[in-house]
Amino acid sequence: MTRYEAVHAHPDGDATVARLALTASEYGYDGLVVRNHGDALPEYDADRISAAYGIDIVEGVEIRADDPGRASGFVGSHRDRRTIVAVHGGSVEMNRFAVEQPAVDVLAHPMVGDGDFNHVLAKAAKRNSVHVALSLARVLRADGGERVRALRDLRKLRELLADADAPFVVSADPRSHLQLRAPRELRALGDVIGFDADVIETGLAAWGDLAERNRERASDAFVEPGVRLDEE
Repeated sequence: MTRYEAVHAHPDGDATVARLALTASEYGYDGLVVRNHGDALPEYDADRISAAYGIDIVEGVEIRADDPGRASGFVGSHRDRRTIVAVHGGSVEMNRFAVEQPAVDVLAHPMVGDGDFNHVLAKAAKRNSVHVALSLARVLRADGGERVRALRDLRKLRELLADADAPFVVSADPRSHLQLRAPRELRALGDVIGFDADVIETGLAAWGDLAERNRERASDAFVEPGVRLDEE
């Protein structure tokens, strides 16, 4: 099973894509999804970095918008240019928009701010193959009451996704190479907070599965799901 992490690089974060790739390769990751917000996209050569560090570099974007109408326009403009398209949730309206759009790959941060998630949204995510992000960021980096709330939200989200058999991804949501954690560390954290190792491994692998699926769909040989053109 492959393991991918999804990161915010400079200028969205504090480290370059190359620096993050170096650390991720040392930690045993197979790939790195660059998921900067749309207003802070980095400039980098994915192929060069991939060759230098032996790690798959996936060009992604995390769309952040005030309302679903603006988000829809951003999804349309990025879909053909980015391998993985995520939507930054956190409000009921944005969460609903994201899980109802087959063009969206990942709903990120569904529980931040005033956001909430329920069984109806989980079923929509399942129906449209939108992966919901289980972010370990606040559990890793918060403390006190904020960390308690983060644990509560994370467990609630995991339970809803499991009941609906909805797809999900796992990420520590690092913004620098210093915030990257090796897969074994994330498995250990999962054990502490009540997540089976399989949940962590499946969520890390899902980023790579999405990249593989979307690259195949972008190829000239793809017609529609289950239909490909054979070369003679």
